[in-house]
Amino acid sequence: MRHYKTDKYRINIYADHTFIEGSADNVNQYDFFYFDKSKYHFPSVFGIKIFQDNTLIKSAVIGSIGGGTAIHDTSTIIEKDRLLICCSDTIFCLSIPDLTLLWRTQADQVTCFEIYKYQDSYIIHGELEISRLDKDGKILWQQSGADIFTTLEVKDSFVVTDNYILATDWENRKYKFDFNGIIIK
Repeated sequence: MRHYKTDKYRINIYADHTFIEGSADNVNQYDFFYFDKSKYHFPSVFGIKIFQDNTLIKSAVIGSIGGGTAIHDTSTIIEKDRLLICCSDTIFCLSIPDLTLLWRTQADQVTCFEIYKYQDSYIIHGELEISRLDKDGKILWQQSGADIFTTLEVKDSFVVTDNYILATDWENRKYKFDFNGIIIK
């Protein structure tokens, strides 16, 4: 479980692998359910709860098809009035504190590993694609490589600097992109 704080709220985000929509046996109950339409089991299901002064305000659960993801330092962005979260192949954007779904975008064909804020947009480190989304979730550009964008060591396989994006694929090939998605030589 990850805990985030804003000026007014505490936000808890956690994996809820046992949640089944419509089941009376769920450990956690939620105000909102945001799932892809699918007959398959979701590899990533995350519960989100927003508290003010230790009082639960709203709760939501999200799930998506694609590769499994986890909650970590760079899988979520908390802004003043909304949160963005990587969940399988999708980026979800929910309002704070109401947790209404503002938008969701499939930003990779398999898995969205990380999300970074860049000016008024977001850079997504996906397994197959590096993407840039605008503030409304529209894909501005996507780039792929010869192999998946991760390495065996994982450390430093994706870096966003002030001047460029550096991604490394499975075969340790390096890709340097500008913020318009153009490969820099």
